[in-house]
Amino acid sequence: MAKAGFLYKINSDIKIDDFSIEDPDDNEVTVKQSYSGVCFRDILTRNGFQPRVNLPVIPGHEIEGTIIKTGKNVKNFKINDRVSSLIYVPCGKCEYCLSGNENLCPDKKNFGETINGGYSQYVNVNENSLVKVPDNVSHEAAAIAACVTGMLYHALHTVGKIKKDDYVLITGAGGGVGVHAVQMVKALGGHPIAETSSKWKEEELYKLGAEHIVDSSSDYYREIKKISNGVNIALETVGISTFSKSLRSLKPGGRMVVIGNLKPEPVDLPLGLIILKGNSIKGSISSTKTDLMEALKLNSENKIKSVIGEKIDLIDINNAYDDMLNRKVFGRVLIKY
Repeated sequence: MAKAGFLYKINSDIKIDDFSIEDPDDNEVTVKQSYSGVCFRDILTRNGFQPRVNLPVIPGHEIEGTIIKTGKNVKNFKINDRVSSLIYVPCGKCEYCLSGNENLCPDKKNFGETINGGYSQYVNVNENSLVKVPDNVSHEAAAIAACVTGMLYHALHTVGKIKKDDYVLITGAGGGVGVHAVQMVKALGGHPIAETSSKWKEEELYKLGAEHIVDSSSDYYREIKKISNGVNIALETVGISTFSKSLRSLKPGGRMVVIGNLKPEPVDLPLGLIILKGNSIKGSISSTKTDLMEALKLNSENKIKSVIGEKIDLIDINNAYDDMLNRKVFGRVLIKY
């Protein structure tokens, strides 16, 4: 008998209870985790902003570990393989899955929301969600590969079409996603400009590769226009509080890629500005298996390193949520097993 974190009621704490993992289904494997990641989306789920939550549920969608058991129809994985998982299970049959765009699958099942997720040492995962982890990639990096580094690769490379020497604004750069976005921009040949509200994080952001840092409380688009005459890409990780300034930071023909929305509220959209500057706004969701493999490759080549701000025991999950909400963490939070 192991322990798992459960969400029993919206707007309530995560409860730690006994949990016994069932045998995997025919197309599943059982993964024994070393770490599982904690995402701000988990907090939004707890707070009722994800509409398709099946309660009770084990939250968490950042899953990695070693396979200890396989279903009878599993073909591509075996016991003792190290794996990293997508944050969802794709259907594998729709036009999106068949074209390699499984992140857009309308029938995907989301870990930690519609199916049990990663707040447990043992997780059953469909093999359609898994990729193998290179031997020289750490468990920490594997845990955040789908939701952080793979997601950023998708947003910047696939959606944002980043090119060498592009200037890229990263909002919320001191957060668990932002600190890795700074590195991803550098790894893909761009020039990262970091926006943050936390002065104490600036020195570390420079160490990670930020070339310029702007203060979120200012009209930072004015400073950005002096630095580079505007950015090619604005990577929006925050939402309503930075959206307008980020949009105004774009140079003519620039594009905004939206990956985060910490306060699910509508934003003002100045259509005239978008038209006159020929700007585009695109949403980017999650990662595909190809993105996940590319992110792990960058880890294996030491072009991206995982930045972990806290490693917690499962019992401390609610305190970790508070630390994230109060911006006390630089980097990502991991549950250790």
